[in-house]
Amino acid sequence: MDIQYLLFLQNFRNSINDALTPFMEGVSAFAVDYLILFAVFYYWNVDKRKGLYTLVSYYFCMLITPLVKLTACVYRPWIRDSRIIPAGDSIRTATGYSFPSGHTSTAAPLAGGMAVNTWSSVRTRPLSFVFGLFILLTVFSRNYLGVHTPQDVCVGLLVSLCGLFAAAKLFAYLDLHPEKENWFLLGGFFFCVLALVYITCKSYPMDYTAEGKLLVDPQKMMNDGYGDIGKTLGFIIARFVEKNWIQFQPIKKGWKSLLICLVALVPMILLKQYFRPVLTHAFGSHWGKLLFSIVYTFYYIALVPLGLKLLQKRQE
Repeated sequence: MDIQYLLFLQNFRNSINDALTPFMEGVSAFAVDYLILFAVFYYWNVDKRKGLYTLVSYYFCMLITPLVKLTACVYRPWIRDSRIIPAGDSIRTATGYSFPSGHTSTAAPLAGGMAVNTWSSVRTRPLSFVFGLFILLTVFSRNYLGVHTPQDVCVGLLVSLCGLFAAAKLFAYLDLHPEKENWFLLGGFFFCVLALVYITCKSYPMDYTAEGKLLVDPQKMMNDGYGDIGKTLGFIIARFVEKNWIQFQPIKKGWKSLLICLVALVPMILLKQYFRPVLTHAFGSHWGKLLFSIVYTFYYIALVPLGLKLLQKRQE
């Protein structure tokens, strides 16, 4: 049934000469490259707690998704059925295993968390519907492009819902017991270390094509796992620093603070484009991606908040 659905979408793509393919590729790319900027901006300039809620939901998914993906080791649809031909450049960008959908478990907690945040005000409520629509678009784009089955995206959504629910419960508990947060951070740190050990030491399928080429190179999949788990590890380190020594509060003072936060988002884009290749070249794909994720997350969770707090003190 899942393959038949993908073939139906593939026939539709062909019937309209791939007219929608660039749009669907853009949706998928936006989900993993730029959607996080909304949550980070909210954390910096609107509501620190609500921004953290969205980001913690996201880090939960970044930790769980690679563990599930590298445990299940489910091949992509075109490996399972040669009739499936991914659209556009998707076969190059959709690396490794298929289950669950990483794009879905990236977009859903970020857009879902922002939908929750913007629902509370009548003025911002229309944005809540936009974020909800983007989740659906992302989910559909992964099927439309032929890179994920319906099961992949449904489980990705399930992981995301678990992340949003777990973050809400955690925040409610910490509101009553704020002194326990450092213990949660310490536990999360050790869990991340164990997760890295697990994906490094476990065995992987070693299936080859008729030409003697690996269907999926486990090392490439481990690269993604190191990067994703590194985001959670980076958050834990940065949150400990910010909570104990920085303790910033969003400025929320007109266009000046808005402009400062918008400018501070630019290095996030540049870091991905220029700094990540430097680290992966210097330290290798595994450790390079891990280190980049830690630095990248530390930038927006702790470093920019430090700058915002110093700016507030100067203004006072």
